[in-house]
Amino acid sequence: MLQSIRDRSASWGAKIIIGAVVVAMALFGAESLIGLLGNDGDDIAKVNGESISRQQLELQVQRAIRSGQVPPEQERELRAQMLDSLISERLLTQYAEQGGLHLSESQIDQLIVNLPEFQDQDGNFSQELFRNRLSSAGFTPLAFRDQLRADMKRRQLQQGLAASEFSLESEEQRLAALQRQTRQFRQHVLTADDLESRPEASDEELQAYYESHADDYQRPEQVKLAYVVLDRERMAEQEEVSEQALRDAWNAEAADADRRVSHIMVDFGEQRTREEAEARLEEVQQRLAEGESFADLAAEYSDDTSTSGEGGDLGVISRGFFGEAFDEAAFSLSEGQVSNVVETDNGLHLIKVTELDRPSFEESRDWLARQVAREQVSTAFDDRAQRLIDESFAAEDLQSVAEDLGLERQTTDWVSRDNASGILAEPGVMRRAFTPDVLEEGFNSEVIELDEDRRMVLRVLDHREATTLPLEEVRSQVVDAVQALKVREALTAEADRRIEALRSGESPAIDWQPAETLSRQDDTGLAQPVVDAVFRLPHPEGDETVYGRAVDGQRVVLIALDEVSDGQVDEQSEAYVARMAQQLRAQAAVNGLLGYLREQADIERF
Repeated sequence: MLQSIRDRSASWGAKIIIGAVVVAMALFGAESLIGLLGNDGDDIAKVNGESISRQQLELQVQRAIRSGQVPPEQERELRAQMLDSLISERLLTQYAEQGGLHLSESQIDQLIVNLPEFQDQDGNFSQELFRNRLSSAGFTPLAFRDQLRADMKRRQLQQGLAASEFSLESEEQRLAALQRQTRQFRQHVLTADDLESRPEASDEELQAYYESHADDYQRPEQVKLAYVVLDRERMAEQEEVSEQALRDAWNAEAADADRRVSHIMVDFGEQRTREEAEARLEEVQQRLAEGESFADLAAEYSDDTSTSGEGGDLGVISRGFFGEAFDEAAFSLSEGQVSNVVETDNGLHLIKVTELDRPSFEESRDWLARQVAREQVSTAFDDRAQRLIDESFAAEDLQSVAEDLGLERQTTDWVSRDNASGILAEPGVMRRAFTPDVLEEGFNSEVIELDEDRRMVLRVLDHREATTLPLEEVRSQVVDAVQALKVREALTAEADRRIEALRSGESPAIDWQPAETLSRQDDTGLAQPVVDAVFRLPHPEGDETVYGRAVDGQRVVLIALDEVSDGQVDEQSEAYVARMAQQLRAQAAVNGLLGYLREQADIERF
């Protein structure tokens, strides 16, 4: 699509769409996420010789957190899941590439422009949406293109697998019947209060449970650390910024601010000579000097028919959008000013800046103050960073380094490689703590570059090896676990006793609680083990009641199934079940392929 636009369109308005993707990429600069990741590229896994770096893992974790999918407090639990996902993605991508699946640059362009996430209310590609949404998700445009290309290769593969799967009509009919089936039942919850006495755990039982669950009571290798952090932002917070410096920064920032521009374009070559085009624009300049409207003159004179009806409006542009000559003119103008004649490949132009796309000085004051303060401390930060390198290398402790550089020496309690939090959980930090020169030799670590604004040095204060904690130390945990297990077993036995009595025709005193008619898709608030147990019970015959039980944590639920109904045929539900069956089969095919690839792959985790 983009190539077609390039080939067929000569209007500047049409080229805005094409240029937006490229320009937005340029705005992000280098392939780094400042403030999000450091420069540590240590491998955390290898898949058939291809590395997955800690940086890639942290990128996925931080994207999930920044997009709101996962709260920050669950960051630690997320890492293992994300690493497994990255390994699966790498396996599928490798398999797809080995099979020759390919996407061209033009296909990627077309996908990006057509993604609804990047389109405005009129359905047009929006550079601003593209830039902002990628930034909020933690992507640079080039990284997004690479990710999109890999995702589409995997999707091609998955779609191919899905297309090869099918289900018989009889299977779909059976699934639909099961899906619409409803069940009427009663329930009674047994808790520890229903037991005559709470089971006690003997020492022998505690010992046996402890030995069979020793992995649950492992303490990993741990260290106590001291560390210092040199932080540019903290230095900037303590820096005083004058009003004049803020004004100067505000004025300098205007020169590069995005701006809304309009133009009047006159082409030459086929219909007129260059001299005739110049004369035509001189007429425009004369009429502008006489006070006529730029917008009216654009409608009368401009050869860019895509913008002339809108007063020549090209929208908001950034540097690099229309080439060097156009930029030089547009970004030298103040709001309301009109340029001299500017020549580009498409013709001659008069350019007017109609609006600077930036907040007011007062709205920008806080942001400008932070920016100016950062610039003012830049040299001091670089000097202190170099001193941190020199002094931490030579020092026999960390306290003297902290005092010389005016930094706070902080200490930790016991931490392991995998349970660090806060700054210790950032890429590369705990790995450095367990390197031989730091852990065994007792040296200060090399300076760790967390990001462009922070430098860190750490030192091991104490160390202990991984071990299984003795029973005496974890006795209370073992007692709780064994007692919970024995209570659950006792309740299960009590439930089985009552079920046997009910099946024998007895009528034990049970306070049955009726439940509403239940279907598989209902959201009733019932515990899932109860729902699963209800639908596993066989159909009652006649007026007979079928009894069963479900174990839900520390509760055991008695179930009395009274009636099973077929439910009403619903074409929409039937179609849904057919789609679900196909999706399940397709997913099973993908999972099967992944299982095979994992068996055949050389996967190393570090």
